[in-house]
Amino acid sequence: MSRWVVTGLRVVIGGGIVGSLFVQTVMLFLLYRDLDGADREVLELRGPLFAILVLLILVVQVCAVCVWRLLTMAERRTVFSQPAFRFVDVMIAAIGFAALLLVGLGCMLAPGELVAPGIVLLIGGAAATVVGIALIVLVLRTLLGQAVQRDREAAHLQAELDEVI
Repeated sequence: MSRWVVTGLRVVIGGGIVGSLFVQTVMLFLLYRDLDGADREVLELRGPLFAILVLLILVVQVCAVCVWRLLTMAERRTVFSQPAFRFVDVMIAAIGFAALLLVGLGCMLAPGELVAPGIVLLIGGAAATVVGIALIVLVLRTLLGQAVQRDREAAHLQAELDEVI
């Protein structure tokens, strides 16, 4: 993998993590405080809503760290090994958790007149899209498994060839 690609991706991931930490700690806190004068219906949902938002940002951060670790493994040419599965599995679980959080958010906002029904439908569509992303990562995990198996077979064949020579 090109050094420029690795460096560029690390800059993007690092910037994303720093930006998400800023949003998670500063911006959400300020938004939480801005809602102090809101209607009673909004105030009742404020705590759960912000908990879901913080957890969704945490999911993005977890996935970014896993991609960083996989990028490091790819750079060291160790990505086709068993430890890589741990990071992919964590990403699949985190993305699945994000889908559940979005479903919970939709269910939380559905009753009442707080948001339009179209917003709830959009959140449901986002949850379905996130499930699709989890399934894509699951397919990529299967491909990683096949690549690890091929790598083992190649190493075994190389060892046999070395014995013959």
